[in-house]
Amino acid sequence: MPELKPGSRWKSAVCTTEVIVVKSPGGDVDLRCGGVPMGEPGTEVSGSPADGLADGTALGKRYVDAEETAELLCTKAGDGTLGIGDTPLALKESKPLPASD
Repeated sequence: MPELKPGSRWKSAVCTTEVIVVKSPGGDVDLRCGGVPMGEPGTEVSGSPADGLADGTALGKRYVDAEETAELLCTKAGDGTLGIGDTPLALKESKPLPASD
């Protein structure tokens, strides 16, 4: 398992998804897309996302784990679901701007 470092880039092996790490929990992390471990940029795409792990990613959106210790920014959309191990990441909700009077 690779160590996730903020600023590092990762590419899916089963779809066109590409991400940049914004925040990392530290240490080795089992980063996956479509149920398959992600690799360095230039990773060849082969196969397809696993059943139930093809919800897709959206360009420019941030994805986080339940504790928000890991955060990824999608730089290229794809068909696979991002996850750490078998746990899918959730789309990070944007914070509302303060009202201006």
